[in-house]
Amino acid sequence: MARAKQFQKRILGAAAAIVAVASPFGLTARADEATATALPAGATAQQQQRPRNVIFILVDDLRFDGLGFLQPGIKTPNIDRLAAGGSYFPNTRVTSSLCSPSRATILTGMTARNHGVVDNNNSSEEGLTFFPKYLQAQGYQTAFLGKWHMGNDTADPRPGFDKWISFKGQGNYYPNSGISDEAFAKGMVHTLNVDGKVVPQKGYITDELTDYALNWLSKERDPKKPFFLYFSHKAVHSDPLPAPRHAHQYDNFQFKLPASAANTPENNRGKPRWVYDQRNTWHGIDFYYNSDMPMTDYLKHYYATLSSVDDSVGRIMQYLRKAGLEKDTLVVFTSDNGFQVGEHGLIDKRNAYEASVKVPLVMYEPGTVPAGVVNTGAIRNLDFAPTFLDLAGAAKPAQFEGKSAWPLINGKVAAKDWQAPDFTYEYYWEWTFPTTPGTFAIQRGNLKYIQYYGVYDIDELYDVAADPDEMHNLAEDPKYLADKIELRKALYEQLANSEGKHVIPYTQRQSIGAVRRNRNGTGAAPFPDEWLVEPNREDRLDPIINDSLAKRAAHDRGETFIPSPIIGQGSNSVEHGMKSLPKETRQ
Repeated sequence: MARAKQFQKRILGAAAAIVAVASPFGLTARADEATATALPAGATAQQQQRPRNVIFILVDDLRFDGLGFLQPGIKTPNIDRLAAGGSYFPNTRVTSSLCSPSRATILTGMTARNHGVVDNNNSSEEGLTFFPKYLQAQGYQTAFLGKWHMGNDTADPRPGFDKWISFKGQGNYYPNSGISDEAFAKGMVHTLNVDGKVVPQKGYITDELTDYALNWLSKERDPKKPFFLYFSHKAVHSDPLPAPRHAHQYDNFQFKLPASAANTPENNRGKPRWVYDQRNTWHGIDFYYNSDMPMTDYLKHYYATLSSVDDSVGRIMQYLRKAGLEKDTLVVFTSDNGFQVGEHGLIDKRNAYEASVKVPLVMYEPGTVPAGVVNTGAIRNLDFAPTFLDLAGAAKPAQFEGKSAWPLINGKVAAKDWQAPDFTYEYYWEWTFPTTPGTFAIQRGNLKYIQYYGVYDIDELYDVAADPDEMHNLAEDPKYLADKIELRKALYEQLANSEGKHVIPYTQRQSIGAVRRNRNGTGAAPFPDEWLVEPNREDRLDPIINDSLAKRAAHDRGETFIPSPIIGQGSNSVEHGMKSLPKETRQ
């Protein structure tokens, strides 16, 4: 508990410092827990009823603490100003920590077990309704810009959006990323889908998307109607490549890894076997993305790439101020999932540990969202859709599973009085990344229980208030037996879908199972020899790409099917990307 209080005190102090030294929005603020106010100071009931614009900024794979006001040395001045003039929500989590399922949950207001987008492998969108369609019925103009990453790997426009700009799959930071100079000279270039028309990508992706956003805001939309802009960045997804102007921003900065990244008996104690086995894999700190680049170097690319997002936020806010829309527009900044940088020897996301499921969340609207507040009320990505419909005056559709957090956000309900539902987590095993097992978890209050599906391993229980780094597994502590039994039952009940069934048929866990082994017997089997390779191979993505005759033929010729150099090398570098940019934007 003492450590948690220290962490909270540090956040509060950081927010107060931001307000004191960086206040271009002309705001004053206080950094205490949100308190109840029926209306913002000076507002009338009529003003509170006005149609509200919303700009929803979604970053990809951003850590919960990956912002300047939370982590010394990180440079995000524009996002920091949002936090200083608005509210920061440190207890925000995603119900599935993976791109496609999380995005589907945000867009549909449903959990993965009900919307059916369970992994990144082209799950169907059939039968799904995305919440902006309900906003259109309320008279809103809606726009989607950026990464969609669902469906059949298509960038075609989706229903519910008046304006559409997207790209296939993960997209690319530069027009020529992964394209050889010879192919680029012959006209090969990455493309965007603009309102159903395929057009060439012309610039660095974060900057180009921001140009499109500002053009829509300033010239294309109907100024007489409220708007909802869903701005979905590619950044900072792997492999993160910064814009030329930020390429060397962190060259002299020394990033530190979490203490649990070290391979020690103390760190491994109480952890499942799969966690240790994953250290030396695509999602493990010892061989992440099959490279030997130190994570401390990777983070230089990661946070330099974030700087363009921060620039984008600054440009959006400058437009709102000049257009007189700052007090009429709710700005939301968050991420689709968290990102581990060595916690428990793991990197990336997918599992139920805090660094994987927690995401940053900042909201800003002067006169409506309390300023300079660290609001400890718990929010899930499942709650975004009902919140947006609530603030727009639209009824909550029957299929929505989340809870509107608007009363918490605007201060009408204090964080201490906020009745947050249980946080229930689901991750379904993917054949593309098989080292992370199916994972189900539930958090009620401060206790988080985690169990795994189809793997020969232990379950876990943590008090995340007393043990925020999840180092002390309480699952076999007799003092917590009743809690474990209660949470197991609640988890099983809550993972039933809308028809009362479980997506993968399984029964409720009621014990650890027959897991014992002869202490003097055989040990664990080694991994297959063909899985053991050297780092930094250009064919690192080939095992993930769907099998095909063409792929087999390339391998028979001794060739890589999809060349993918590690970050910073060859066609996966800023220097290569710069060749595809207009000369005036290469600095």
